Amino acid sequence: MTEKLRRVYVPMTETGFYILFCLREEMHGYSIGQRVKEMTDGAVSISAGTMYGTLSKMEKDGLIQFSREEEKRKLYRITELGEEILSLEIERIKRLYRNIGGV
Repeated sequence: MTEKLRRVYVPMTETGFYILFCLREEMHGYSIGQRVKEMTDGAVSISAGTMYGTLSKMEKDGLIQFSREEEKRKLYRITELGEEILSLEIERIKRLYRNIGGV
């Protein structure tokens, strides 16, 4: 991982985090949005523009990759680099949680 990618993605936006987190399984943009709504009880909703812009940037940066097309929908999956960045972000979030005393 380059230092530039690390600076761009860590800390990660909430949207970026949820997209990468969801893509540990093969998914398309619409299903990611639905999953995020479920996971956050509707508190986080990712607009189509944000979703597809983020997917495009993450694919260009090598964090995710196109895996196949199904019913005219592109399915993506996290890459090894994406897993590495996601792990850094999860550790950062855990550290924040520990520092506030696990409240």
